[in-house]
Amino acid sequence: MFFFIGVGTVFVCVFGGYMAMGGHLIVLFQPFELVIIGGAAIGALMIGNSKELLGRIVGSLKYAVKGSRYSKESYLELLSLLYSVFKLAKTKGMLALEQHVEKPEESALFQQFPAFSEDKVAITFLCDYLRLLTLGTENSHELEALMDEEIETHHHEHEQVAAAVQSMADGLPALGIVAAVLGVIKTMGAISEPPEVLGKLIGGALVGTFLGVLLSYGLVGPMGSAIKATFEAEGKYLQCIKAGMLAYLQGYAPAVAVEFARKALLSEVRPSFYEVEEATSKLQPV
Repeated sequence: MFFFIGVGTVFVCVFGGYMAMGGHLIVLFQPFELVIIGGAAIGALMIGNSKELLGRIVGSLKYAVKGSRYSKESYLELLSLLYSVFKLAKTKGMLALEQHVEKPEESALFQQFPAFSEDKVAITFLCDYLRLLTLGTENSHELEALMDEEIETHHHEHEQVAAAVQSMADGLPALGIVAAVLGVIKTMGAISEPPEVLGKLIGGALVGTFLGVLLSYGLVGPMGSAIKATFEAEGKYLQCIKAGMLAYLQGYAPAVAVEFARKALLSEVRPSFYEVEEATSKLQPV
């Protein structure tokens, strides 16, 4: 919703202000300028990135529209899940988790938390490290180093996507100049025409520069920032899981380990201690 409001605000203010000054929108309608700029930008994106990365870029565009899916409620669900996992391990032993981590899609434990279960990255991350615990991993420092490495790799993959989109945004003003220069070349070929014809040709050429700057700073650049913010929120989600698991591995009680995880969250999405306490008190035992 905010994405469309933002895009609408940009275009209404730019084109509305232009019309208020007495400008005519028909002058800005230069489809071939847009073909030159947009086509060159897409081509440059294809030159500079692998086929796999291009697929991830296309898939990430939905994040620019939808924004982060991690809200206060989703973190409250995550903390409740961690509490259930730690409580089960505390009362029945780590081996009691084996049936849940091997087939999480069939687990009665994970089915209590539908939003988490739909997050393939998070459920794989959690189950992989719970599996290591069931296999006897006890060194919290080694586990922390391994978690950090995986989160860093995950962050690097996402950073490639955001950087590629931002690189495209950075190149659009220059490609707008390319379109404008081509328009000037076309105008010079009609130098013998009367002033009213030359004026239209020169105005059409300048639209290229306008479109390049507008698309860069008004659309593609902000989309890159939105994608980056969404990926950073996903990384914070994994950091929350990491903090809770390490605290439990170091011997803290489930409620205390969950508090460690809660403290890893940003204040805008962090549930209060009492909200977590109330949510965990309503959990059904597995």
